[in-house]
Amino acid sequence: MDRLGSFSNDPSDKPPCRGCSSYLMEPYIKCAECGPPPFFLCLQCFTRGFEYKKHQSDHTYEIMTSDFPVLDPSWTAQEEMALLEAVMDCGFGNWQDVANQMCTKTKEECEKHYMKHFINNPLFASTLLNLKQAEEAKTADTAIPFHSTDDPPRPTFDSLLSRDMAGYMPARADFIEEFDNYAEWDLRDIDFVEDDSDILHALKMAVVDIYHSRLKERQRRKKIIRDHGLINLRKFQLEFELRREIKRLQEYRTAGITNFCSARTYDHLKKTREEERLKRTMLSEVLQYIQDSSACQQWLRRQADIDSGLSPSIPMASNSGRRSAPPLNLTGLPGTEKLNEKEKELCQMVRLVPGAYLEYKSALLNECNKQGGLRLAQARALIKIDVNKTRKIYDFLIREGYITKG
Repeated sequence: MDRLGSFSNDPSDKPPCRGCSSYLMEPYIKCAECGPPPFFLCLQCFTRGFEYKKHQSDHTYEIMTSDFPVLDPSWTAQEEMALLEAVMDCGFGNWQDVANQMCTKTKEECEKHYMKHFINNPLFASTLLNLKQAEEAKTADTAIPFHSTDDPPRPTFDSLLSRDMAGYMPARADFIEEFDNYAEWDLRDIDFVEDDSDILHALKMAVVDIYHSRLKERQRRKKIIRDHGLINLRKFQLEFELRREIKRLQEYRTAGITNFCSARTYDHLKKTREEERLKRTMLSEVLQYIQDSSACQQWLRRQADIDSGLSPSIPMASNSGRRSAPPLNLTGLPGTEKLNEKEKELCQMVRLVPGAYLEYKSALLNECNKQGGLRLAQARALIKIDVNKTRKIYDFLIREGYITKG
């Protein structure tokens, strides 16, 4: 029986003949009983009765040819495919080039046939619409959509905000690095061939099934992110602000404050106490840089600003002459709610994220409890960060009574 060939008009696009390995030219033979993969023979090998492994010469067969009409009685299926390939190669509207590539039809015939059957054909138009709707329905479950009011920010690649968003790319609704990112590596060397034994074929299928289960887990995690809006950091920043306000109101209640007038007085007195504490701690800072006259002058100007009621705006200079970096903004950073005010101030000045500080603090406390004390050298060996930051964390924990000197 005759059927449309599954390959283009280019012989190199067709699989070779299993008998002589030559390129197949229409018409050719396909065994109806062997496969997959399909078993093709040229006419010469077919007439010779070629047999190979499971294929026998008395098997039923199909004649593969495209020499029959499909849309128009005067156009064969082979010419239809040649027209589509020519339009793809030459571009829509270049009908003279299309006709030159086809060789069997004129410019006018190519244009008329293409416009009638592929552009203005209502059957194809509805089919394309259905394909588009099916594709949209397919991607609706895999993408991570956000409403216009909840659209996540679009940070630059490898920025701090991009890292906080786990490398999420809003334009693609995807991540730079997926969960189980290297799951595809297990399939890169797998190749299904006809000579595989039943056990080897079953093993390969098992690997594919495992890969599918890993993909399902990846999609399950994406669905959780989509359903709960976990990428939208503004939502969590708002939650952080609400938590901070609740904590402030709880502090007022603990202090016995019942109205906002008393709360303003309480905040003013608390600020005054903090300024006095800052004056005391600044003396230890200037003693650290006592041999640097420039640092002393900056400290004196900073002290004068505090005495006059101004916020200290002059950063302390280090011995290297470089300016100190601005304090770290802790708003929205994970772990901030677990810090007290002094710890927050330390993290801001040292520019250390709360999560890292809590990890370092826990490690130093555990080591101090084991040894009965902790020396600075031991702390530096325990946490591998900048030695100056380690010194400030160590001094802070000693000063606040979390650890003791060894």
